[in-house]
Amino acid sequence: MYLCGIIATGTSSKHQSFMNIKIFTILISSCLFLASCGNREKEQAAQLLSEARAHFEEGALDAARADIDSIKKAFPNIVEARKGALKLHQEIELKAAQDELAKTDSLLQIANKELEALQKEVDNHKAALKATSEELTRLTRTRIWRDSIRTQFETLGAKIRYIHQKQEE
Repeated sequence: MYLCGIIATGTSSKHQSFMNIKIFTILISSCLFLASCGNREKEQAAQLLSEARAHFEEGALDAARADIDSIKKAFPNIVEARKGALKLHQEIELKAAQDELAKTDSLLQIANKELEALQKEVDNHKAALKATSEELTRLTRTRIWRDSIRTQFETLGAKIRYIHQKQEE
Protein backbone atom coordinates (compact mmCIF):
# COMPACT_ATOMS: atom_id res chain seq x y z
CA MET A 1 0.00 0.00 0.00
CA TYR A 2 2.85 2.38 0.87
CA LEU A 3 4.40 1.67 -2.52
CA CYS A 4 1.11 2.51 -4.21
CA GLY A 5 1.04 5.83 -2.33
CA ILE A 6 4.57 6.70 -3.53
CA ILE A 7 3.67 5.78 -7.08
CA ALA A 8 0.37 7.68 -6.88
CA THR A 9 1.95 10.85 -5.46
CA GLY A 10 5.14 10.39 -7.38
CA THR A 11 7.58 10.60 -4.44
CA SER A 12 7.93 10.21 -0.70
CA SER A 13 8.00 13.33 1.49
CA LYS A 14 11.79 13.05 2.07
CA HIS A 15 12.36 12.50 -1.59
CA GLN A 16 9.93 15.36 -2.36
CA SER A 17 11.91 17.74 -0.13
CA PHE A 18 15.15 16.69 -1.77
CA MET A 19 13.61 17.26 -5.22
CA ASN A 20 12.31 20.68 -4.17
CA ILE A 21 15.79 21.69 -2.97
CA LYS A 22 17.31 20.34 -6.16
CA ILE A 23 14.81 22.21 -8.35
CA PHE A 24 15.27 25.38 -6.29
CA THR A 25 19.06 25.10 -6.67
CA ILE A 26 18.74 24.61 -10.43
CA LEU A 27 16.41 27.60 -10.72
CA ILE A 28 18.70 29.86 -8.70
CA SER A 29 21.72 28.70 -10.72
CA SER A 30 19.87 29.37 -13.97
CA CYS A 31 18.83 32.84 -12.83
CA LEU A 32 22.38 33.67 -11.80
CA PHE A 33 23.72 32.36 -15.09
CA LEU A 34 21.20 34.39 -17.08
CA ALA A 35 21.91 37.47 -14.99
CA SER A 36 25.64 37.09 -15.52
CA CYS A 37 25.07 36.68 -19.27
CA GLY A 38 22.98 39.84 -19.23
CA ASN A 39 25.70 41.72 -17.36
CA ARG A 40 28.34 40.44 -19.77
CA GLU A 41 26.22 41.55 -22.73
CA LYS A 42 25.70 44.95 -21.12
CA GLU A 43 29.45 45.28 -20.64
CA GLN A 44 30.12 44.25 -24.25
CA ALA A 45 27.51 46.69 -25.53
CA ALA A 46 28.96 49.47 -23.36
CA GLN A 47 32.45 48.68 -24.66
CA LEU A 48 31.25 48.80 -28.26
CA LEU A 49 29.47 52.09 -27.58
CA SER A 50 32.69 53.43 -26.07
CA GLU A 51 34.59 52.39 -29.20
CA ALA A 52 31.98 54.11 -31.35
CA ARG A 53 32.37 57.30 -29.31
CA ALA A 54 36.17 57.12 -29.70
CA HIS A 55 35.84 56.67 -33.46
CA PHE A 56 33.48 59.66 -33.58
CA GLU A 57 35.89 61.84 -31.62
CA GLU A 58 38.73 60.81 -33.97
CA GLY A 59 36.58 61.85 -36.94
CA ALA A 60 36.16 58.29 -38.21
CA LEU A 61 32.42 58.63 -38.79
CA ASP A 62 32.06 55.50 -40.92
CA ALA A 63 33.73 53.37 -38.25
CA ALA A 64 31.49 54.90 -35.59
CA ARG A 65 28.42 54.14 -37.73
CA ALA A 66 29.60 50.54 -38.13
CA ASP A 67 29.98 50.19 -34.36
CA ILE A 68 26.47 51.54 -33.84
CA ASP A 69 25.08 49.08 -36.39
CA SER A 70 26.85 46.29 -34.51
CA ILE A 71 25.21 47.39 -31.26
CA LYS A 72 21.79 47.37 -32.90
CA LYS A 73 22.30 43.91 -34.35
CA ALA A 74 24.17 42.17 -31.53
CA PHE A 75 22.41 43.71 -28.54
CA PRO A 76 18.81 44.47 -29.53
CA ASN A 77 17.56 44.01 -25.94
CA ILE A 78 20.13 46.17 -24.14
CA VAL A 79 18.04 49.34 -23.90
CA GLU A 80 20.71 51.56 -22.32
CA ALA A 81 23.19 50.77 -25.07
CA ARG A 82 20.54 51.33 -27.76
CA LYS A 83 19.65 54.72 -26.27
CA GLY A 84 23.32 55.70 -26.14
CA ALA A 85 23.79 54.48 -29.70
CA LEU A 86 20.81 56.54 -30.89
CA LYS A 87 22.17 59.67 -29.23
CA LEU A 88 25.62 59.10 -30.72
CA HIS A 89 24.08 58.35 -34.12
CA GLN A 90 22.36 61.75 -34.03
CA GLU A 91 25.68 63.41 -33.18
CA ILE A 92 27.40 61.57 -36.04
CA GLU A 93 24.74 62.55 -38.56
CA LEU A 94 24.83 66.14 -37.32
CA LYS A 95 28.62 66.32 -37.69
CA ALA A 96 28.49 64.75 -41.16
CA ALA A 97 25.75 67.15 -42.27
CA GLN A 98 27.64 70.15 -40.88
CA ASP A 99 30.82 69.09 -42.67
CA GLU A 100 28.93 68.57 -45.91
CA LEU A 101 27.15 71.91 -45.47
CA ALA A 102 30.49 73.72 -45.15
CA LYS A 103 31.74 72.11 -48.38
CA THR A 104 28.47 72.83 -50.15
CA ASP A 105 28.55 76.46 -48.99
CA SER A 106 32.02 76.92 -50.48
CA LEU A 107 30.91 75.32 -53.73
CA LEU A 108 27.77 77.48 -53.79
CA GLN A 109 29.83 80.63 -53.46
CA ILE A 110 32.01 79.55 -56.40
CA ALA A 111 28.94 78.73 -58.47
CA ASN A 112 27.34 82.10 -57.67
CA LYS A 113 30.48 83.99 -58.71
CA GLU A 114 30.80 82.00 -61.90
CA LEU A 115 27.14 82.54 -62.73
CA GLU A 116 27.38 86.29 -62.08
CA ALA A 117 30.42 86.65 -64.33
CA LEU A 118 28.83 84.60 -67.08
CA GLN A 119 25.54 86.49 -66.75
CA LYS A 120 27.35 89.84 -67.20
CA GLU A 121 29.18 88.52 -70.24
CA VAL A 122 26.00 87.17 -71.83
CA ASP A 123 24.08 90.38 -71.03
CA ASN A 124 26.81 92.43 -72.75
CA HIS A 125 26.72 90.16 -75.78
CA LYS A 126 22.91 90.32 -75.86
CA ALA A 127 23.03 94.13 -75.77
CA ALA A 128 25.48 94.07 -78.68
CA LEU A 129 23.36 91.40 -80.40
CA LYS A 130 26.34 89.06 -80.41
CA ALA A 131 25.11 86.37 -77.95
CA THR A 132 25.56 82.84 -79.28
CA SER A 133 23.48 79.78 -78.57
CA GLU A 134 26.54 78.16 -76.96
CA GLU A 135 26.85 81.06 -74.49
CA LEU A 136 23.16 80.87 -73.65
CA THR A 137 23.37 77.11 -73.19
CA ARG A 138 26.43 77.51 -70.96
CA LEU A 139 24.57 80.16 -68.92
CA THR A 140 21.57 77.86 -68.50
CA ARG A 141 23.73 74.90 -67.47
CA THR A 142 25.64 77.04 -64.98
CA ARG A 143 22.35 78.26 -63.50
CA ILE A 144 21.11 74.65 -63.23
CA TRP A 145 24.40 73.64 -61.55
CA ARG A 146 24.12 76.54 -59.09
CA ASP A 147 20.47 75.71 -58.36
CA SER A 148 21.27 72.07 -57.66
CA ILE A 149 23.99 73.12 -55.22
CA ARG A 150 21.58 75.57 -53.58
CA THR A 151 19.00 72.78 -53.23
CA GLN A 152 21.59 70.54 -51.61
CA PHE A 153 22.57 73.40 -49.28
CA GLU A 154 18.95 73.97 -48.24
CA THR A 155 18.37 70.25 -47.75
CA LEU A 156 21.41 69.95 -45.49
CA GLY A 157 20.25 72.97 -43.51
CA ALA A 158 16.84 71.35 -43.03
CA LYS A 159 18.50 68.10 -41.96
CA ILE A 160 20.61 69.92 -39.38
CA ARG A 161 17.53 71.71 -38.00
CA TYR A 162 15.69 68.39 -37.79
CA ILE A 163 18.54 66.71 -35.93
CA HIS A 164 18.70 69.62 -33.48
CA GLN A 165 14.95 69.30 -32.95
CA LYS A 166 15.25 65.54 -32.28
CA GLN A 167 18.13 66.10 -29.86
CA GLU A 168 15.98 68.48 -27.83
CA GLU A 169 13.18 65.89 -27.50
